[in-house]
Amino acid sequence: MIDEIARIDVTPGSEAAFEAAAAEATPLFKAAAGCHAMRLHRSHEVAGRYWLIIAWDSVEAHLAFRDTPEFAEWRRLVGGYFAGPPSVEHGIPTGAGF
Repeated sequence: MIDEIARIDVTPGSEAAFEAAAAEATPLFKAAAGCHAMRLHRSHEVAGRYWLIIAWDSVEAHLAFRDTPEFAEWRRLVGGYFAGPPSVEHGIPTGAGF
């Protein structure tokens, strides 16, 4: 299991529309092969910043999703709100925490 962690900054004033578009796109991820969960967090400290966290079977499953019509639809729905390209990393859950 691996988490895709994407930092997304949206243009000022588009936050509500971006959140609605991301909610509309949720079924695209739910149906994606190897996808287990999708969560969107709004930053408390930075206006217009979001953290998209998606649990995948593997990095390969994430990269395979990027080559699908569903990924193109995701970008169509939300891409117009981006203030710049998202920054994406992959994190390996360590099991620490409670």
